[in-house]
Amino acid sequence: MKIPENITAREIEQEKTGISMTWANDGHKSFYSWGWLQARNDNPQFPSELSLWDASVAQNAPTIDYAVVMRSDNGVKQWTSLIRKWGFCYVDGCPVSGEATQELIERIAFIRHTHYGGFWQFTADLGLKDSAYTNLALGAHTDTTYFSDPAGLQTFHLLSHTDGDGGSSLLVDGFKAAETLHRESPEAYETLCRVKIRGHASGNEKVKFMTDLAYPVLATSETRSGEARLRQVRWNNDDRAALVARDPDEIARFYKAARKWVEILRRPEMEYWEQLKPGRPLIFDNWRVLHGRSAFSANMDDFISRWKTLTFSQEEITNSV
Repeated sequence: MKIPENITAREIEQEKTGISMTWANDGHKSFYSWGWLQARNDNPQFPSELSLWDASVAQNAPTIDYAVVMRSDNGVKQWTSLIRKWGFCYVDGCPVSGEATQELIERIAFIRHTHYGGFWQFTADLGLKDSAYTNLALGAHTDTTYFSDPAGLQTFHLLSHTDGDGGSSLLVDGFKAAETLHRESPEAYETLCRVKIRGHASGNEKVKFMTDLAYPVLATSETRSGEARLRQVRWNNDDRAALVARDPDEIARFYKAARKWVEILRRPEMEYWEQLKPGRPLIFDNWRVLHGRSAFSANMDDFISRWKTLTFSQEEITNSV
């Protein structure tokens, strides 16, 4: 690692495990390990531990056995690592019941309660106005876009499908779509990172939810080097509220960017279709992966914390702080 020339240190010593520095202003000494320094030098626009994917992921979709997850924390480590890397994971061999599904989810964290409730089961009901509870097709979207903190992980488990056909689930890697958008139309990418829109839930008579906060479709956070790094995708056209009054040119730019974004999401090579099966729950990252049908939630903070503490050593975690 090259040491910047403008560091105001009187003495710099490179050691096997890191760098010792004696500061010019008061002579005190500091030590920085190579691991800590490297953690501050790795600032990709898209997180480096992720594997971006398209429809070809169907050939080798990430999967883990239910018994492995339930047996030990090492199994949960493997599971959360797969979810973190790919944005989704199947669990084979889960008992076909709501109780077993709930126990599986709680191996990661508690189930988050919202205005819909916590853990729930449902079937198609055209009497409900929310499209999630109907048998209508749903385009690629993320859920709870109207929350300041959208649901982190979500789970689908098909418990029964004995009378009828269809109902395949759609998954799209939102980070892969964003990378494609950035490559093909940097202006559209910048617009979706900048322009904030509001969301709302008002499908059913007794379920109405809307805040006065607005958020961009592509949320970024600033890295230590000052660059913007993609952190979250927030897109549900059915829950999108009208744009607030702003410059007409900006509105035009947003709709142009949104049109390009949707065109990318709908490309056949981006869409991964899979028929869910009883005994094979699907869990996915709602901050990254867009899906085609609604589910159960766990907080993103709890998932990330569980993944990190089971995957990295205490020293590695300390270095990343």
